[in-house]
Amino acid sequence: MDSHTLNAFSANIDLTKHQADVLNKITQFVYQYQQSDEHAVFVLMGDAGTGKSVILNQLFTKLAQELPASYFLVNHPELLKVYRELAGQTPGMLKKYYQRPTSFINQMHKQGQQVDLTVIDEAHLLLSKADHYNNYYGDNQLEDIIQLSRVTVVVFDPTQVLKTKSYWDEQRLLSLIDSYPHDVVHLTEQFRMQASSEMMAWLDNLISGKPIDKMPEPGNYDLRVFSDAQEMYQMIIQQNQRVGLSRMTATSGYPSTLDGGKHLVNEGNFHLPWDQYNFSATPWAEQPQTINEVGSIYTVQGFDLNYIGIIIGPPFYLTDQNSLGVDPSKATDLEVFKRRPDMSTEEINESKQLLMRNALNVLLRRGIKGMYLHAHDERLESFLEKVTMI
Repeated sequence: MDSHTLNAFSANIDLTKHQADVLNKITQFVYQYQQSDEHAVFVLMGDAGTGKSVILNQLFTKLAQELPASYFLVNHPELLKVYRELAGQTPGMLKKYYQRPTSFINQMHKQGQQVDLTVIDEAHLLLSKADHYNNYYGDNQLEDIIQLSRVTVVVFDPTQVLKTKSYWDEQRLLSLIDSYPHDVVHLTEQFRMQASSEMMAWLDNLISGKPIDKMPEPGNYDLRVFSDAQEMYQMIIQQNQRVGLSRMTATSGYPSTLDGGKHLVNEGNFHLPWDQYNFSATPWAEQPQTINEVGSIYTVQGFDLNYIGIIIGPPFYLTDQNSLGVDPSKATDLEVFKRRPDMSTEEINESKQLLMRNALNVLLRRGIKGMYLHAHDERLESFLEKVTMI
């Protein structure tokens, strides 16, 4: 496995003073409620790249040695591989401590057991409705996990919610934990992207659909817009040869079905297949052949890339107000929009817009050193070229 990915989650990484204070606060919270009959919940919130997973891994590496009934849960198969790899390299840690939430819930219910501690990374991916296809028969995974644990520590980012079956926002989360002893901490400092805070604010405005104008100085960051997706791909290949961990990705809008075949992302002269299902223990971005594939939110969420190429697909367009518009009818990943009886038609329609913006947000937060963009919509493409010229 690539050493950079392991280092990004390592228990040995130096924390900032604020991160160390947060880690200490969560640790004391866990100790406090180990002796209590109440189910307690600690929530760590923050945008992508603010160091949430680093804190969580250091917390779990320490406490799993002290509290034998401890589990680390993540509803993301690629991230689970990284954590299990780390466990194999860390004295006293076992791979079996790391589970998918559905497996954990079903196992504990079957055994009639409760545990001392659960920590949940990427809790915004937890199911908030039943999903019989994936063997989850409850109503809300977080509620189930809290009930099975003395203390639950949750990492949550509402801007990375990607599907209606795992539809969350901050208010829904806070309402769910309101009846339990709880604490909430927000992280704000960005550690992944080597970009200026002004550029990060500009990206926030772009994603949220606010009118945008000329991008501020990006700092030590390489952001470029390409009119030709194939040209962008060639640059990604060069960066991958130079520094590694550089990959192409795309938003929804390019057809694909789960039939085992290869489905191409076609954009002008650019033609590459979507990421293939990854049966190995190595994350997608660290396998050399995936330089010839297009990654999706499902393969890169939670990961660091040195350089990322992003094809902004047909659902995204430039509005007359010079803002980013979204047309969910052009989405091809229909798994995202599963119907929910507990959500009104208006809520569903609003959530479709939000989920698609979140998916683009996930991609826009992956690149450490640089990010290359190509937009399918010609007006959006030429506008982005104009406003990002430094």
